[in-house]
Amino acid sequence: MKTTKSNGEAVRHMGTTSGTLVQGQVEEGWGKVADAFRANFDGNPGEVGAACCVYVGGRPVVDLWGGFADREANRPWDKDTIVAVASTTKGATAICAHMLAQRGELDIDAPVVTYWPEFGAAGKEKIPVRWLLSHQAGLPVIDGPLTFEEACAWDPVILALEAQKPEWEPGTEHVYHGVTFGFLVGELVRRITGTSLGRFFADEVAARLGLSAWIGLPEEQEERVARLEYAAPFTMEDMIAGMIETTGLDKATVIAWMNAVWGAGSVMARAGLLGGAMDPSTGYMNTRGWRAAEFPCCNMFADARSLARMYAATVSEVDGVRLLDPATVQRMTVVQTDRTRMNGLPPELDIPADRSFYMSLGFWRACPPMPWVGPRSFGHPGSGGSVGFADPDSGVGFGYVTNLWSFRVGEPRASNLAAAVVACLG
Repeated sequence: MKTTKSNGEAVRHMGTTSGTLVQGQVEEGWGKVADAFRANFDGNPGEVGAACCVYVGGRPVVDLWGGFADREANRPWDKDTIVAVASTTKGATAICAHMLAQRGELDIDAPVVTYWPEFGAAGKEKIPVRWLLSHQAGLPVIDGPLTFEEACAWDPVILALEAQKPEWEPGTEHVYHGVTFGFLVGELVRRITGTSLGRFFADEVAARLGLSAWIGLPEEQEERVARLEYAAPFTMEDMIAGMIETTGLDKATVIAWMNAVWGAGSVMARAGLLGGAMDPSTGYMNTRGWRAAEFPCCNMFADARSLARMYAATVSEVDGVRLLDPATVQRMTVVQTDRTRMNGLPPELDIPADRSFYMSLGFWRACPPMPWVGPRSFGHPGSGGSVGFADPDSGVGFGYVTNLWSFRVGEPRASNLAAAVVACLG
């Protein structure tokens, strides 16, 4: 096992209170991150297995992993373990789009129909690319019906999106396009490059940087995948308390907001179903079909090292590779959702974007409860707890992954690690 430094002291084993072994490497001065990582295993909701990596100035300063990749099989989480990172995938998808914009192949302000003519049906002919990337296109749902097999096949979803009428006048409101985002942006990439989003990511991002990250997992990588477990569900009171804590809003406002946006009859209540194709009760996330398909919204498999390295290459050079130049980063991180209201909010509710949905062109920006390290940080979290982000000012690239999925508002594990990064940066 490699020596790990905690607060500058070389140690052979980093045990938690529960005896979980943590391994990896930490540079001098970065021991607080190792301490926070170890403490997460003993916290609430705790960890089964996890990994965290931090790059600064294009090189790794923290690379840690520990726990179990499969607790039932007694399989430890090792250096090469990968795991599903859910919507953390969206950050990789957005990076691909901005690479094309940087090359002059994609105009963010051009109508989508410039690249995808069939998209213009049902009143969508004037929607610019910008509104797809910033969740303002009015297409968070597909009414369907679609089957899971059709969703995995890609083209049926694209045909459905072409026919779908926007839920609101595009550009006037916003709401999270949880599943459709990946198909909308992915089809743009396919129309421009002639290759799928997953293939573009593999060739232009993962291969150049040597990442263990896939959108469309090859079968030979299956044995590396960590088995997911789920933390105890939180009650509605827990959710409300978490929202109050992270946003600073009063209880009445939080309850009204949650009812308007997520309550029965809202767009968000239908948003994850993709025309009936993604019913979680079917257990599709444990199938080979799900892992092999390309869902650029939510089915990337990766390790923390790859997330950190990818994001580091957007704000610095990593082993001779820089994915995005400073001008591109500046343009793509300008907040967009402070200009429109969230769909479903009643007129009497005035909730600032930086407390609800602070989205730029494909990336969450620094706002509660996002675990960023500075005001210019950008990235994307994933359902369950994973996150990847970069900070242009400090040159940080950060990645955290876990196989104990928790849906708590203000997820503490990544936030604890990010706070430790801030402390180490001084």
